[in-house]
Amino acid sequence: MRIGVEYRIEVMPGNESFLCRGDEYLIEEMVRTGCGPVHYGCYGGGCGVCKMQILSGEYVSDKRMSRAHVTEAEEKQGIVLICCVKPCSDLKIARMSE
Repeated sequence: MRIGVEYRIEVMPGNESFLCRGDEYLIEEMVRTGCGPVHYGCYGGGCGVCKMQILSGEYVSDKRMSRAHVTEAEEKQGIVLICCVKPCSDLKIARMSE
């Protein structure tokens, strides 16, 4: 994570995008910019409302994600709670199908 560096976050489908600094959580900037499917709840990794998949790019998760909402197997596939994720590069993300 590089503090102050902005990364382009592309939200699929629809190819919307927003910028997010490496020291900010994706959900914070998604809410601030109104970009993409803005769904959020607790901001702490416990409710599962902000579940999305990272399709490409590098990121860090520095909050504990509830295993009731994201299993270890899902996390290995890039499925995360974006309230727990900060970008380390440009990212392409997608809303999970319901």
